[in-house]
Amino acid sequence: MYHHESLGLVQAYREHLRELALRKEVYCIITHKVIKVNIFFCSFILLSLFQVPTGAALELKKSYIVYLGSHEHGETATDADFDRVTQTHYDFLGSYLGSSEKAKEAMIYSYTRYINGFAAMLRDEVAAEIEKHPEVVSVFLNEGLKLHTTRSWEFMSMEHQSGVISPASVFSKAKFGEDTIIGNFDTGVWPESPSFSDEGIGPIPSRWKGSCEAGIPCNRKLIGARYFNRGYAAYAGPSTLKNATLNTVRDYKGHGTHTLSTLGGNFVPGANVFGFGNGTAEGGSPKARVVSYKVCWPPIFGAASCFTADIMAAFDMAIHDGVDILSLSIGTVPIPYFRDGVAIGSFHAFRNGITVVVSAGNQGPEMGSVCNVAPWMLNVAASTLDRKFNAVVELENGKRFKGESLAPGMPQKKFYPLISGLDAKLANATDRHGLMCKIGAIDPEKAKGKILVCGRGNVARVEKSFVAMEAGAVGMILCNDQFSGNELIADPHFLPSSHITYEDGLQVFSYLNSTKNPMGYIVPPETKLHVKPAPYMSSFSSRGPNTITPEILKPDVTAPGVNIIAAFSEAASPTEMSFDNRKAPFAALSGTSMSCPHVAGIAGLLKTLHPEWSPSAIKSAILTSARTRDNKGEPMLDGDFKAATPFEYGFGHVRPNRAMDPGLVYDTSIDDYLNFLCTIGYDQKKIKRFSGTPHHECPDGMGVLDVNYPSITVPVLYGRVTVTRRVRNVGSPGTYVASFNDIPSGLSLSVNPNVLKFQSVGEEKSFKVTMEVAKPGRSIVFGDLTWSDGKHYVRTPITVGGIKV
Repeated sequence: MYHHESLGLVQAYREHLRELALRKEVYCIITHKVIKVNIFFCSFILLSLFQVPTGAALELKKSYIVYLGSHEHGETATDADFDRVTQTHYDFLGSYLGSSEKAKEAMIYSYTRYINGFAAMLRDEVAAEIEKHPEVVSVFLNEGLKLHTTRSWEFMSMEHQSGVISPASVFSKAKFGEDTIIGNFDTGVWPESPSFSDEGIGPIPSRWKGSCEAGIPCNRKLIGARYFNRGYAAYAGPSTLKNATLNTVRDYKGHGTHTLSTLGGNFVPGANVFGFGNGTAEGGSPKARVVSYKVCWPPIFGAASCFTADIMAAFDMAIHDGVDILSLSIGTVPIPYFRDGVAIGSFHAFRNGITVVVSAGNQGPEMGSVCNVAPWMLNVAASTLDRKFNAVVELENGKRFKGESLAPGMPQKKFYPLISGLDAKLANATDRHGLMCKIGAIDPEKAKGKILVCGRGNVARVEKSFVAMEAGAVGMILCNDQFSGNELIADPHFLPSSHITYEDGLQVFSYLNSTKNPMGYIVPPETKLHVKPAPYMSSFSSRGPNTITPEILKPDVTAPGVNIIAAFSEAASPTEMSFDNRKAPFAALSGTSMSCPHVAGIAGLLKTLHPEWSPSAIKSAILTSARTRDNKGEPMLDGDFKAATPFEYGFGHVRPNRAMDPGLVYDTSIDDYLNFLCTIGYDQKKIKRFSGTPHHECPDGMGVLDVNYPSITVPVLYGRVTVTRRVRNVGSPGTYVASFNDIPSGLSLSVNPNVLKFQSVGEEKSFKVTMEVAKPGRSIVFGDLTWSDGKHYVRTPITVGGIKV
């Protein structure tokens, strides 16, 4: 509890932050918003996911996935072949349940095309027995995962501010992603959005095998729409599927429409959010064909909305349909690969030539919070654009603080009384609830006609402005907590508002605490471009190191993910709040959910430009061409304006124009990844079933550090180690010379050979990097190895622990 009289407002705010730390609050992610809740509540949510719905409680059954590995049907497989697979699943499960009929009743999905396995309602003891079978790779619960524009492409130099696109741009070179097919796993699609118009789009590629379900009006742009809900129904209960909104690909949330249009929306002039950010909206591959796979539904058990059984079914179908790129803005906590449905599904996609792009998660700034860490996926963090929606806070004492907002201006240009949520709270409300401006905590008699000052945290940002409006306030100032630092989100608040930084918030609280009649004013928001520094990392973006395999750097890369304007569902409000009745064809959202489709769209351009490239080549081109400096030419910063590291941004910020001609690529193969699984202790027999390659043998003497990943990461270096890498030439013949950059004195590095000469496209050469501790210690240090022929710069980040700085 706070004692306002003795502590003062600034001290009360600091005490709130200390209380959060003492109570070990963690981030639970609900869509693209970040809401902090107590760790015990998060544990309750996770435990709830393992509980059985009320209707099934007496049977003590849970939904499990039984994963059996890969199918090897070949190109001539028919529906009859798929039906035979399903029958074998019935027979297999029936041997445990007593009959094939009981197996049919229990089964939720039979994965028949590329993924071999099934989802079923099982008792724990039956699931445990099945996992002992020698042909079973793994058995794991059907868990719930969570959902983690007009300026982005100009910021990445793909077009000019006037909208003119240079002939040298990757947009032009790749014909805007023409005929590449990009799928999106999310909450569905609002097909009537102009972003999905097929104007200027040619015939549907003949290789496409997909379809549109549940009456979705597809066209030459939106060429496929499917939904998967049986895994969700296993938890929510079968009766939920009687609701028409749960049997359609139509998007009733907005998240899926936003991400799908970000990766591949057509050109839409005049896009804006309530008049802000006006410009032409287009996706990363505006002429690509897009497909919606709806796997996410209304949240249950607090936050879970996308269930593993549905995601794996969608992977199986998307591979069959013929997509080139898949984008998934969903995730959970990192888990071992053979129990991770996204990791399993994405490997099967990779094996079939599909690049899978995933979001890093919104659990930052916590270190080690990055999810979706399987090395065959392209993992994307979130950073800022050089655009802000400035809403300046002016105090009567002359101080001004730059905030952000997409809210309307104040009724009059004059100073208004200021009051903190702590001072405006109802008598029966706790100090903490008052400070956070929670529903039911603010006294209208105290707040009416004033600007309410609220602390960030506990409830959604926009909900606080709703509370202020309901209490009769004329405005709201939202002050960041210490964790959020300098991260500012422009939200469509319900009344004039401004979101300000932590340090600026402390000054506002100090003014309230030291002034008898504090007064302030919020300047109407205006769009500002070419803001510096940009990009910098968002505070919410999940951080490395990779907690499953620390030797693999994650996230891989960062892209715009803050205040991204894109198409939205007109069946949902732009805040996604039940009490918000506003509708808009475009919305500004923030999260790694937004950065992920940016990179998926860029991958689509590269697939069109280089159809012969493998998923690894596309990934390597994006990674090794990335940049670690901002638009001031300085090293990228974190959300607290301190130097960021590869644990925040991976290889750096994407540079699409550089990625189309990277020079060299790390063309990591299927065998490389199978060898990777060998090195970290996975069973060889299960690896063979997982991969569908029965002749694969784990190599002798290979370590995880030798996996041909584009980065080099040594969690703790003892003495000396040498690692091997291979690069393939995808450009003109040339001679590449190696150089090391930003290497601290405590680490000694060498490369052999230090010159690589390529005479033809496709030629591959190996090199070895030797690292030796010069000064042992406890620090983690960062540097990079760059290969250059004078035109191309192929950069490999190096991360080494156990060094004295």
